Amino acid sequence: MAKTKTIYTCQNCGAQSPKWLGKCSTCNEWNTYVEEIVEKKQSTGKLSVQISGNQPITLENIEMARTERISVGIEEFNRVLGGGIVPGSLILLGGDPGIGKSTLALQLALGLNGKKILYISGEESLQQIKLRAERLSNSQSNCLFLSETSLEHIIAQSEQAKPELLIIDSIQTISTELIESSPGSVGQVRECTSAILKFAKKNHVAVVLIGHITKEGSLAGPKVLEHMVDTVLQFEGDTNYMYRILRSNKNRFGSTNELGIFEMRSDGLREITNPSEQLISKVSDDVSGTAIAATVEGVRPFLIEIQALVSSAAYGTPQRSSTGFDLRRLNMLLAVLEKRAGFKLIAKDVFLNIAGGLKINDPATDLAVICSILSSNIDIAINHKICFAGEVGLTGEIRAVSRIEQRIAEAAKLGFTRIYVPSLNKGFDASKFKIDIVKVSRVEEVFKTIFA
Repeated sequence: MAKTKTIYTCQNCGAQSPKWLGKCSTCNEWNTYVEEIVEKKQSTGKLSVQISGNQPITLENIEMARTERISVGIEEFNRVLGGGIVPGSLILLGGDPGIGKSTLALQLALGLNGKKILYISGEESLQQIKLRAERLSNSQSNCLFLSETSLEHIIAQSEQAKPELLIIDSIQTISTELIESSPGSVGQVRECTSAILKFAKKNHVAVVLIGHITKEGSLAGPKVLEHMVDTVLQFEGDTNYMYRILRSNKNRFGSTNELGIFEMRSDGLREITNPSEQLISKVSDDVSGTAIAATVEGVRPFLIEIQALVSSAAYGTPQRSSTGFDLRRLNMLLAVLEKRAGFKLIAKDVFLNIAGGLKINDPATDLAVICSILSSNIDIAINHKICFAGEVGLTGEIRAVSRIEQRIAEAAKLGFTRIYVPSLNKGFDASKFKIDIVKVSRVEEVFKTIFA
């Protein structure tokens, strides 16, 4: 006979305690412990050994079954996954509220022709889904829709419909009768995902799970959720801007270096095939404080516009503000400008902005950042046909960056006439690019060339 007992589980990190705690000792969050009832089976004291089920075999005896990926109608989605959805895989899609996760999933379902799809929504009614589909101006006769939150009913309907792709929006709204805790709790998310995983592997059905995120930006639920799925996708962007980025944080069947760029419009998400032309505004030469950086996100190169504004501190204490760029790295670059290049910015406000609402972590944008700051400080514009790629060190040297050939090729394709690259980047043929490549080793060389 099974014994029942109660434990308290933190809904933020999954830590367990035999008694209720006001503050979690693991993640330091308040009022996150919820009571859960668990059953513990009595042990008979005997270890029963039965040789059944799968048997161990050698690599030579393993039969390889070639399965073609499911190519969806969204090429940017295919790019991030590595060519399409692998049958039988679990894909977890996370993102901020209102960023467009449900829109992306619905476009995915309506744009996949020739495949049977089951779209299950635990957050919206069927009427709401139809309103969204009408806004997308797309229809699909092979796509079935179901509004359900019970795991047992979802599994039963999926076994009856036998879809090739199952989409669940979202996993935090699904609950099972085996656990008495509320939907969205750590136990419910873990058990529901485990049951869906068994169904997907057994029936060779690809599953897309939409997940919520916490206020810190991580996926809600237990950490084991990310280990159970095959692919973890992050849909991010600023709701005040129209651009969205789809990143892969984990991918068992492809690279995690790819990313897809979308534009949120009234009729849904539109793919951005050439992001460089969208992110660079057509500015004239008489605008100071702007510089173009050749950056790489994953393995995809594109050019971005960096805007800087330097002004005298009005209240005595200078302000340092950045949007889309690491503030600590900005402070480091300002210290390099003052110590190594001799520009006094200690009494001036510095504001930095990455145009388009993007968040850039590529260190190769350092050179463009300091050039835009200096351009605003001395009020001299930089030619808008010049771009930069280089990492700035603490001694003022310009360090080598990765994928320099892709950066140069992207700048040449968009019609730029000159690009500044680190002199430490060697091993590439500069003659095959129709662009003037200037190799520099220190920041002073760049300043003398541009602001002569």
